[in-house]
Amino acid sequence: MKRSQFLQAVGAALALPAAIPLSAASQSLQSRGREGGIGRSNCVLVPTETAGPFPLDLTENEYFFRQEIQEDRVGVRLRQRVRIVGAANCEPMPNVRVNVWHCDRDGDYSGYAAMGSEGLTYCRGYQITDANGECEFLTIVPGWYPGRVTHMHFQVHVSSQYSVVSQWTWPHETLVEVLNEHPDLYPAGPDPMSPEQDGVFVDGFELQLADLMWDEASGEYVSFFEATVEGEGTSGVGHLEWQAAQVFDVGQNHPNPVVSQTTIPVHLVQSAALSWSLWSPDGKRVYSEHLGTLSQGAHEIVVDFGKLGLPPASYIYQVEAVTTRGRFPMVRRMTVL
Repeated sequence: MKRSQFLQAVGAALALPAAIPLSAASQSLQSRGREGGIGRSNCVLVPTETAGPFPLDLTENEYFFRQEIQEDRVGVRLRQRVRIVGAANCEPMPNVRVNVWHCDRDGDYSGYAAMGSEGLTYCRGYQITDANGECEFLTIVPGWYPGRVTHMHFQVHVSSQYSVVSQWTWPHETLVEVLNEHPDLYPAGPDPMSPEQDGVFVDGFELQLADLMWDEASGEYVSFFEATVEGEGTSGVGHLEWQAAQVFDVGQNHPNPVVSQTTIPVHLVQSAALSWSLWSPDGKRVYSEHLGTLSQGAHEIVVDFGKLGLPPASYIYQVEAVTTRGRFPMVRRMTVL
């Protein structure tokens, strides 16, 4: 299967940070968030905000399936973790796509002729959430531009039918401190306005505030943001998901996380030619296998990472069924310890 076809399937089925051990700072951020502190949504729907004039449709552009989004932009290094929770049951939402985009240190967005950045792709990307509803991006602390505080845009694709668009910011005092400590990297200086003065956040931003903390061990800032969206699990089924369900279903692999071996359950509603593949965090296919034509009923794909010789990481696995109706892909994510 071509890489572009796989990435279209990721976009339709609604990528995947490597399994990096959490630093003390990252663990602190996440534990504080889940206890109801800054960055915790408390299972209240995140406010919907304007997408702004700068979002791009990442679905068809294979370059944006990535964890590292900084490219050549200069700034203070930021490791941004995002967690998505379903409002219906306050549980994490795995296997949903999270798009993020933000300006560079000068307040410019990639992809726009008016900013001289047409054709550029910096500070944009998407990932798929893991079993805990989390994904991670590696980038820089954004700058600002007149009329807006420092912020990051995000879009959560629960399915091809339903998505949420919003924004988050960080504690203003911390952002001022970061930029004041690095005048060489941020020549415009700190943001002159606070979130309370920003028209987007003037109605309140308690549910749109991420943590931000310096991590001495990794030499970077780490941040944790949690958002609650409508749904339970991957509810809100769209037309593409409905079509695939008429042919087959792919379950979450078990056990997950994986130590050495795991099983992917597949149920065929009708006979189909089946194949599957593994994809790395940077969008490269690392393994693929054609399983031939299988009959209707329950099947299992056994994955032995010891035999595959692949390193511990988070991987996307895709299973494809081909019938006379067409080609139907389903995408999930697994973590190998």
